[in-house]
Amino acid sequence: QVQLEESGGGLVQPGGSLTLSCTASRIRFSIFHMGWYRQAPGKQREMVARITPSSTTDYADDVKGRFTISRDNAKKTVYLQMNNLTPEDTAVYYCNANLVNVLSTWGQGTQVTVSS
Repeated sequence: QVQLEESGGGLVQPGGSLTLSCTASRIRFSIFHMGWYRQAPGKQREMVARITPSSTTDYADDVKGRFTISRDNAKKTVYLQMNNLTPEDTAVYYCNANLVNVLSTWGQGTQVTVSS
C-alpha cells in the first residue's frame, strides 16, 4: 500500500521559517499530483499548495509569496518551504498523493505551531 511520511513540523516564532518534507513509498511518485493541506482546530481541512507531475504549482491565496512547494522525483519527496510564518498558519499539515480518478492517499500529518 502507498505510504506517505511527513516530517519537519514543530514550534516556530512568528516570522520564522520551516520546511516540511513528505516521502512516498510504494508508488510511482513521478506520475502523482502531490499536495499539502492543513487543518486547524475547529476548521475544515484546506488546500495549501499543490504540484503536478510536470511541476506546475498552485497555492492558496493566503500563502502565496510565503510558501513554496517543490518535488524531487528521484527521492520521491515533496517539500513545503514556509517563510514569514504567522500564528494563523498553525495547523496540522497533511501530505496528499493523488492519481486522478485512481487513488488518493494521505499522510499522518505533522503539527506546525507558530507562537511567540
